[in-house]
Amino acid sequence: MELGLAGRRALVTGAGKGIGRSMVQALHAAGVQVVAVSRTRADLDSLVRECPGIEPVCVDLGDWEATERALGGVGPVDLLVNNAAVALLQPFLEVTKEAIDTSFDINLRAVIQVSQIVAQGLIARGAQGSIVNVSSQASQRALTNHSVYCSTKGAMDMLTKVMALELGPHKIRVNAVNPTVVMTPMGRANWSDPQKGKPMLDRIPLGRFAGCWQVDGKYRAQGWL
Repeated sequence: MELGLAGRRALVTGAGKGIGRSMVQALHAAGVQVVAVSRTRADLDSLVRECPGIEPVCVDLGDWEATERALGGVGPVDLLVNNAAVALLQPFLEVTKEAIDTSFDINLRAVIQVSQIVAQGLIARGAQGSIVNVSSQASQRALTNHSVYCSTKGAMDMLTKVMALELGPHKIRVNAVNPTVVMTPMGRANWSDPQKGKPMLDRIPLGRFAGCWQVDGKYRAQGWL
């Protein structure tokens, strides 16, 4: 499928594994110059070998100052995919301050910071652009032990609406995608238990989660695009 993206420059966060890695692979194959952001150097090194020419940036997006240093001079970006996220699952009565801080720092605050950097660059250039926030069905449905994760994704959905409202006049489109469980490493860690997964699967007409697995060392995604 011709996406018409050849020659564009994209920035993808959470690019080391799962959905983000598959996005980088797809964009690279479509002729996009990709800036791949991950906090794990080994993941970026292997991704560079798979997709020669991408620009790896290793930074913990939970660190505001480090993120500013790493991405403040990233240069022109036409497409931003805010994909990085953590899912720290705890029963509501056992939720810790550390889980709240880490989750909101990465799942929400980093989205604001990185989007500001990219949007300010687009506006300064007088260029059109697009921002895609990877949210979740967890923003719409209550899930046991997901009080913090669901809250971060619910906040992301509303953030997306406000960003679209304020950035639209600058010809910057902002949208969210809300996949169900995707069996990335994070998804498998949290949803491999058949007893836990059955109530969710019973609500999915296809009767399966979206897939994301490794073939010959490369991640391949199915069912969520």
